Amino acid sequence: MRFIDEAIVTVKAGDGGNGIVSFRREKYVPKGGPDGGDGGKGGDVYVIADDNTNTLVDYRFTRRFEAKRGENGGSKNCSGRGADDIYLTVPIGTTVVDVETDSVIGDLTAKGQTLLVAKGGDGGLGNTHFKSSTNQAPRRATSGFAGELKQLKLELKVVADVGLIGLPNAGKSTFIRQVSAARPKVANYPFTTLVPNLGVVDVGRHRSFVMADIPGLIAGASQGAGLGIRFLKHVARTRRLLHLVDVQPIDGSDPISNARVILHELAAFSPELADLPQILILNKIDQIPEEAREAMRARIVEGLDWQGEVFMTSTLTGEGVDAVVWHLMNAIEAEREREQEDPEYAAAQRERFLRLEAEVRQNSEAQKQAYRAQRKAQREGVQADDLGDDDFDDDDGVEVVYAPY
Repeated sequence: MRFIDEAIVTVKAGDGGNGIVSFRREKYVPKGGPDGGDGGKGGDVYVIADDNTNTLVDYRFTRRFEAKRGENGGSKNCSGRGADDIYLTVPIGTTVVDVETDSVIGDLTAKGQTLLVAKGGDGGLGNTHFKSSTNQAPRRATSGFAGELKQLKLELKVVADVGLIGLPNAGKSTFIRQVSAARPKVANYPFTTLVPNLGVVDVGRHRSFVMADIPGLIAGASQGAGLGIRFLKHVARTRRLLHLVDVQPIDGSDPISNARVILHELAAFSPELADLPQILILNKIDQIPEEAREAMRARIVEGLDWQGEVFMTSTLTGEGVDAVVWHLMNAIEAEREREQEDPEYAAAQRERFLRLEAEVRQNSEAQKQAYRAQRKAQREGVQADDLGDDDFDDDDGVEVVYAPY
């Protein structure tokens, strides 16, 4: 299955049926009066969130969806039948945007959540409605109203409590394999992970959270380099970030410099995103002698001027991983409880995530527009500076995995 996280579709709600002009015609009732019925209502178009789908790939092939029109009215004051509504199924975490106004119609973040995106037209009136004391035989009826026509952009962002970030080969995929049933590809070369992988981390009876392995970021990711902003936006819906740093990079680079790259790209892409709670994970400590680990930890923390939580792990052997998982579970539960008990805090959190969503969406769109302009300039033979790879090509046959424990 292809992982498609954006799609543009056209939806057309059904038109209303027409009212009719009709007169009662029965034996011995020569002047029965008007009995034209109303037209039926056109079908509405809804978008509904479903946890049985995790990609927007279906909307790359079928891009137009139309509800049926209502039936015309009938004689004997019979109204026309209303048309059935249609439902477009999307993954949980989909934002629906009106392309014409660039406004967010709604955000589907829970199973079964439904959003009306195009309203069907009302039916026309039959001539019965126009009868009066001065016009007892009206020959007037109205046509049904047109249903709404909209072009929508469907934007999918993964919904997770924790997002794993870090340079390629920092050990993110191995980490999520250790703590959940997710099985992303693991190999010793950059960009092994091409799509966000989701895993449910089970910490005990009725205690779990969702973790997302975000594809590796590199320097310039906020400007579209590497996998670019295509997947950087997916960390926007996480409660906190788990920043994995390889303490013994195979290329001999400095872990401090590598960590700064990610911090810089987060801040460059979205200041709100950079302000999310972060936990620093010093990974692959199995390659460092035990007696040298504390010194290594102190050097990195001091070099980054890190003020948050720090853990040392080996995702290969599992050392230190449980401590991270328990810390995350306790922190997430505490945050959930506070949101339930403190309405003001919950409102502030919602407002914060709304700002983050808006900032991320705006920055993503701006980067894509700039990239398209560069590609157009290149096709026209105009020199375009800093032209990147085709990071926004959605036709890559890759797969997203959501694996419960």
